[in-house]
Amino acid sequence: MTDPSELAARKSAARKTAFERRKAAFDARGPGLAGRLSEVLAGFRGVPLSGYMPIRTEIDPLPAMAEAVAYGPVGVPVIQRAGHPLRFSNWTPEGALKEGPFGAMIPVEDDFFDPEILIVPLVAFDAKGGRLGYGGGFYDRTLQGLRAKRSTLAIGFAFDAQQDDALPLEHTDQPLDMVITESRILTF
Repeated sequence: MTDPSELAARKSAARKTAFERRKAAFDARGPGLAGRLSEVLAGFRGVPLSGYMPIRTEIDPLPAMAEAVAYGPVGVPVIQRAGHPLRFSNWTPEGALKEGPFGAMIPVEDDFFDPEILIVPLVAFDAKGGRLGYGGGFYDRTLQGLRAKRSTLAIGFAFDAQQDDALPLEHTDQPLDMVITESRILTF
């Protein structure tokens, strides 16, 4: 069994490298990055989903989310407090927003619901559906809770450059069902 402090150090090093790769991909990005995400979401029209408001160098899902809003509820994550799962508030492209924790924008008015599809931001992913996040465990706790209630589809959205098949993962890390990048769709 891996020593927890050793695993934490390995995850920290993996995040640092992954952030560098993601920044390079972000700086070189072209138009239409959410096209494949839109294609996949079109097959789930009307199913309640949550995306995210991109921060820093995250790939931007907003064009796909804006298209999906015409067919059913679309939300964004709202951090309640450390150590707790996320909640998801209804979002529309024209809705009023305010700054939430970590600089992500959230709706001014809370209108919470449980999504059945989550578009998940990430730092790195592997070819088996593993995901390295920011380290707070928010999505892991959230996916575990939602999946305990019903089937929940977790779609990682990332740049190709964020793939790393040597991720240091642990048993509490919730797997992704799919990863969509600017050039491909991976299913697990």
